[in-house]
Amino acid sequence: MDNCCFGRPFDNQSFPRIFIETQATLFIQDKIREGKIELATSHILHYENSECKLKIRKESVANFLKEYSKIHIDMNYGEQVLKLSEKIISKGVKPKDAYHLASAILAECDYFLSTDDRLIKYKTDKIILLNPVEFIKVLEAD
Repeated sequence: MDNCCFGRPFDNQSFPRIFIETQATLFIQDKIREGKIELATSHILHYENSECKLKIRKESVANFLKEYSKIHIDMNYGEQVLKLSEKIISKGVKPKDAYHLASAILAECDYFLSTDDRLIKYKTDKIILLNPVEFIKVLEAD
């Protein structure tokens, strides 16, 4: 999950799309708490969260990441993340998004979740990119 997923519950819930994505994100977080889904985190995810100006969001997300991360791609993977992200950036993905995606690939994740429509359009055979709502459909199919 990228930072925008974790931020959804703190966004303006009066918009139907944001409300639905929030519910999906919270459901996924419950599955992570229950141990039914493994959460991979990365240095870039922690860094991006640390830049958040809303204290309650920053602390809430940091606590969740700390408590439930099963796999962490830290700075020891820096060169690998940079090398892989260069290829992703060359396909039009923004650098921070490319770092998130490269970290998820290095963590050998099956899925990468984001609410960023532009990022989800990126295609690779190394990982499946989905919106949290779409991921719920995958979970229901299993």
